[in-house]
Amino acid sequence: MKISVVVITFNEEKRLEAALNSVKNIASEIIVVDSYSTDGTLKIAKQFSDHVYKRKWTNYADQKNFANSKASFPWIFSLDADERLSPELAGEIQGLLDLEPDCSAFSMPRQAFYLGKWIRHSGWYPDRKTRLFLKDRTYWEGKYIHESLVVDGKISKLNGSIRHFTYNNIRDHLQRINLFSDLGAQKLYAADRKCRWYHLAILPFSGFIKSYLLKAGFLDGFAGFVISALHGYSIFTKYAKLGEIWKKGEKIESFSD
Repeated sequence: MKISVVVITFNEEKRLEAALNSVKNIASEIIVVDSYSTDGTLKIAKQFSDHVYKRKWTNYADQKNFANSKASFPWIFSLDADERLSPELAGEIQGLLDLEPDCSAFSMPRQAFYLGKWIRHSGWYPDRKTRLFLKDRTYWEGKYIHESLVVDGKISKLNGSIRHFTYNNIRDHLQRINLFSDLGAQKLYAADRKCRWYHLAILPFSGFIKSYLLKAGFLDGFAGFVISALHGYSIFTKYAKLGEIWKKGEKIESFSD
């Protein structure tokens, strides 16, 4: 079993080296597809790999599918630049290298580091992701955000975690919400969805309750409260932007419909 580690990047000079260091013991090759970074990302990538490509950004799924097409080996590990393999996960994968697994893919938990602590609740953990998979039995889909991996066949489970260094601070979190809510609103609009009153008055509050109480965000302390509150805010922002798109679009709908 040989593994091609695949990473897509854009201006990731502060995080890429640690990410690639975490996979160097499991990778038979590393593929980096960069969207014309303006910082030192490419210089760092070339220290780890001869397989570095530049490609204009399209969307997450398309970019990852292109990167996968460059892999030489049947097994791919898809890593984001803000992620690291834990020693436990790296050890598990190393134990697979002499085997031919009877599955199409492996999933593993992902744990985020946020506001100075590892998050174990709040709907952010275990956040299991399918990241180790056979190239010819999988593909990424999703035009806007939250790309998903389509797998033909069995998915087995690994226990070690991907470590996710998601947001630098609350400011960074809010900026990402602003970006992703744009994409989320566009996705809803493309599906002909409308913004209703309850999307703004009820769904954000229920999102907070789900994250803070039902998903035990309160056990994550201050970080858990912030996560839960911003989860509700992200729902409000997405639907408010959807309403704005309809107001500016060709179809004008009454907010009270």
